[in-house]
Amino acid sequence: MSGAGAGQDPVAAFRVEAADLLDGTEQALLDLTHDLGSRELIDTVFRGMHTLKGSGAMFGFDALAAFTHHCETAFDRVRKGLAPATQELVAVTLSAMDHMRALVEVQGQASGAGIAAAGEAILAQLHAAIGDTAVPPPAPARDAATGSSDGGDAGAGAGAGAGEAQGGWRITFRLPADAMANGTNPLILLDELRDLGEAEVVARTGAIPPLDVLEAQECHLGWEVTLRGPATREAIEDVFIFVMDDMDLRLEPLTAAAPVEAEPGAAESSAAGPAAGPAAPAPPPPAAETPAEPGPARAPRATGESVRVPAERLDVLMDRVGELVIVQSRLAQLASGGINGPAGELALRSISEEVERLANELRDTTMVLRMVPIATLFGRFRRLVHDLARETGKVIELVTDGESTEIDKTVSERLADPIVHLIRNSCDHGLEPPEERLAAGKPAGGRLRLAAEQAGGEVLITIADDGRGIDRERVRAKAEANGLIQPGQVLADGELLQLIFQPGFSTAAQVTNLSGRGVGMDVVKRTIEALRGTIDVTSQPGRGSVMTLRIPLTLAIIEGLLVRVGEGKYVIPLAAVEECIELSLEDDIRSRGRSMIQLREQLVPFLRLRELFDTGTRPDAFQKIVVIATGGERVGLVVDQIIGSHQTVIKSMSCLHRGIPSFSGATILGDGGVALILDVVQLVALGQQQEERLRAAG
Repeated sequence: MSGAGAGQDPVAAFRVEAADLLDGTEQALLDLTHDLGSRELIDTVFRGMHTLKGSGAMFGFDALAAFTHHCETAFDRVRKGLAPATQELVAVTLSAMDHMRALVEVQGQASGAGIAAAGEAILAQLHAAIGDTAVPPPAPARDAATGSSDGGDAGAGAGAGAGEAQGGWRITFRLPADAMANGTNPLILLDELRDLGEAEVVARTGAIPPLDVLEAQECHLGWEVTLRGPATREAIEDVFIFVMDDMDLRLEPLTAAAPVEAEPGAAESSAAGPAAGPAAPAPPPPAAETPAEPGPARAPRATGESVRVPAERLDVLMDRVGELVIVQSRLAQLASGGINGPAGELALRSISEEVERLANELRDTTMVLRMVPIATLFGRFRRLVHDLARETGKVIELVTDGESTEIDKTVSERLADPIVHLIRNSCDHGLEPPEERLAAGKPAGGRLRLAAEQAGGEVLITIADDGRGIDRERVRAKAEANGLIQPGQVLADGELLQLIFQPGFSTAAQVTNLSGRGVGMDVVKRTIEALRGTIDVTSQPGRGSVMTLRIPLTLAIIEGLLVRVGEGKYVIPLAAVEECIELSLEDDIRSRGRSMIQLREQLVPFLRLRELFDTGTRPDAFQKIVVIATGGERVGLVVDQIIGSHQTVIKSMSCLHRGIPSFSGATILGDGGVALILDVVQLVALGQQQEERLRAAG
């Protein structure tokens, strides 16, 4: 789904496309760290940079194109076997990817000399990594813009002697049948071959089927090109780089004296076209006039806020809209004819039920449109773990599971920062250095596991490591020193571990540039709670720690419990409701001053919402206690009436009311009234504070 104005802003569209290219290339680089000899991964990295350079230059990102040219050249040397793929090369290239992202962002702005100097430093490291001590001059931006770098590469390769045939090449190729349907233009490929030298083109028409079975959109032609000159095999293969995997291509060295064989049944083509007239070799045009790098045709991409939606989901949405139009037509017909007698009333009731069904299905279908696989979130952390491993000198294996689990796009974006912080903590504090792990009888490499699964209306995201675990004694000592707990105070294990989320709390022996200042974990908890989620911690000494985030699937619509307090109506998120019990008048009078109720041999504090909200009304004779829970803590909310479940469309609070605690939003009821949505986390915290005051008072 395109954002506003995406189709009118090609530069913004390129930025989206560049982000995808950079992400894909970065993933290939990270895969390459585990298999440095993979030709497929090396080709993927090369193709990504090749496309980025050409597209960037086409849209006026000249600095990006010039910088990417050097990275592309480095991997071209790796492809040709002139330089090895090493961990150092991958690390430098990853830094180069960051620089490319910066160049994409600053295009058209005054970037200053700082970013240029940073780029030169990266290029110096890049050339050192491939053993190229002679730093080549920067690539002219317009050369890259016009795609003439292909020719330049060819020229450079011609002198290298790899795959070179001084007399030329006889090139026979046939594109995949769906090549043109996918956006590949054979004429542009032939023009690129002509850029490499004097070319004679002959079209092969023998495979064209009879007219009655011919598929007009398929490519039935083959070509034979006699290319004279010092072009290398690699330069020729670069012409077909985007269709190489599916096409038939044969290259034969052509000696200077070798005659060009006539092809029986073949039609000669002119230099201007593949299938008409005699072949007329055209001189290669000047590089500056070479058309921009074609690449596969691409549809305009969305910019800014966008969500990719599978077409089948849009089909379902269209089906529901179509049904709604039909029902609307029935309703209009009924309204024009009038509701006459029982038959008319029955028809009206039928239409009402149909509208209700369609509204529910449209709601579900529309909600699904916003869902994205969590793999898009997990993919960002591979680079993070790679960099952390290099920075800390540890061996860290990242394992992911449940990547197909879907989550609301907004939730996914807001989860990124908290998970980054948890990963950094695990890598820095949790996982031990190799020598310490070996001494403890563990493998030298630590394991970090990211997993996601759906459980009802929630998504559980787990960040687990097999490190040393949380030192409970150190947590207790630090908490006592900070005055968070009394010396010797009895705490449940979960309560003790939750202390790490207190502001400024840190048990790190030393502050590093990764963590240790006690800043972050409290922000993590606040962010998760702002998403109406919770975070649980478990840890075993010597075996690692597990952080489990419980996040609602969406922030737009929730199942709620509609209650009345005084004259006002309120919504309690149903996911937090454990049970509802009656508070008799006798119990209410008996519990005055205590606000505690015994529930299955456990004392649970409760809050009288009528008093908390200062309604000024008398309590109903039969009040109810709604027991809610979050983060392992429970509290009861005393209400006057439970109205029932309610599909709650969440609306943001106004700026004036946004700072009021106890409420997380509002919703509009069926009668047009407004009901506030209770903030479960705030109310549970309030109940716990009340309980602590009562305990302190004895």
